[in-house]
Amino acid sequence: MIRDGDRVAVGLSGGKDSVTLLEALIRLQKKAPIDFSVCAFTVEQGKFLAPIHPFRGYLEQRGIDWTYVQDGPSLRLLEEQPDHGCDLCSRFRRRAVYQIARNLGANVIAFGHTADDFCESFLRNAMFTGRLSALPPVAYSRKRDFRLIRPLLYVTEDLTRAFAERLGAPVIPCGCSQKTGTVRRTLRDIFSELERDHPHLKETLLSAMSKIETGRLLDTRFLDLDGATEEAGFFPDTELVQLGA
Repeated sequence: MIRDGDRVAVGLSGGKDSVTLLEALIRLQKKAPIDFSVCAFTVEQGKFLAPIHPFRGYLEQRGIDWTYVQDGPSLRLLEEQPDHGCDLCSRFRRRAVYQIARNLGANVIAFGHTADDFCESFLRNAMFTGRLSALPPVAYSRKRDFRLIRPLLYVTEDLTRAFAERLGAPVIPCGCSQKTGTVRRTLRDIFSELERDHPHLKETLLSAMSKIETGRLLDTRFLDLDGATEEAGFFPDTELVQLGA
């Protein structure tokens, strides 16, 4: 994810996940066998539930450069379309993030998405958009001028919550995280209920995302319609035949 000479800009959203990510990268920077620099930025879209400025003192103590930008287009969007959806807000934020990273001279942008976010993304896409996809751990911007990384792929939010509390870092939640009646909130409630009886649910879903059996899905690009796989010595239905024997 991170390479020698990279300048990594961490998107500090105000929550526990991005604070954990920033601290992890600061510590990694001191021990890694490569040289890279870390900076942090925050995009103000008018949705923080409290002033974000307490982060300035905290980051100064950590020796981290912090850039805080009030995004005018996002603030106008909030005034003109107060009930706008997450997708529209995300597009405005993405544009602002790329511009900030460009001004900071960064070639890598790090996001604090956790295992919870990966699992929710996977289910949201499967259930509501008809696609099997999730948040990629490493990707590139459309023009390939930025590498986008999500280092907390295997870290659950119970860990980031405990770690942020131990750090004593300020945590400023976004109003969007408090909304009810959204797909995200519904999925979180489902996860919470299921994990009472299945505490390793997220680990299982993450494992599933790395063990895709394409021949058992419906995408014809991957189906063995001509029997070529059996000729190669692989019989995908052998187990089913044995079970039914």
